[in-house]
Amino acid sequence: MRIHLGGSSRQSLVAARAQLDAAVKGASADAASELSSQLFFALDLFATNTSVRRAFTDTSRDGASKAALVKDLFGSKISQSASDLLAAVAGLRWSASGDLVVVVEQLAIEAQASAANISGELDRLETEFFQVSRVIAENFELRKALVGTGSAEAKGALIADVLSKSASTSTVKLAVSLVASLRGRSIEAAFADYLFAIANRRNRLIAQVRVATEITDAQKSRLAAAIEKQVGQPISVNIQVDASIIGGVSIKFADELVDGSISNRLAGAGRALVGA
Repeated sequence: MRIHLGGSSRQSLVAARAQLDAAVKGASADAASELSSQLFFALDLFATNTSVRRAFTDTSRDGASKAALVKDLFGSKISQSASDLLAAVAGLRWSASGDLVVVVEQLAIEAQASAANISGELDRLETEFFQVSRVIAENFELRKALVGTGSAEAKGALIADVLSKSASTSTVKLAVSLVASLRGRSIEAAFADYLFAIANRRNRLIAQVRVATEITDAQKSRLAAAIEKQVGQPISVNIQVDASIIGGVSIKFADELVDGSISNRLAGAGRALVGA
């Protein structure tokens, strides 16, 4: 795991990702990208204002108080979706107030990765972002310009100019956000954090399906369509033939497991009999 968080914050990251899943469910690519931009906007405030960060992570404040704080701070500057997501995040528990910055950054990156997924460009984003990290690492002059004392705006304009002719919109947006907010990290470490978030979003869009026997392409398509309808985003389906489940189907997606296999039903019946 690239992101290192303490116990409470680690659990809060899991919960925050589930909240992001709900926020981008059924959203358009533009809406998911706008959510990402608004989360990066909030991130900048949390990263630069210690008192705001502490107010958000203060365990003595209740959920209603923190929701009101979000409204007071951001008002109409962010959408209702972003406001609800930040209020939910503020209600989580944190091992350290600085962990809020780490988690909001991960959510902002993953929201843009969701936009790329909706546009059918998640593979392209992941490939391009890795390639950009290598180009910067191997180009001394470009790296120097991006980590030097120039303004965040100038660095963002530079990387946008370098990438705009060949890279996807999502790649450009994330690269601009990255160089504008290194927060004491090396640029290599920042790229590793961003790639971790992109990979995590990809993993949350893969359904692991176990079946007892091979299924047809038509059955796979119907299964994928049913899962996509539930998730509200394009997904990938990995089929594993596992005779041990006897029959039925077991689906693991993100943090959810829906086990309708016969083996699981038999195990449940056995536990019920023992309990009786």
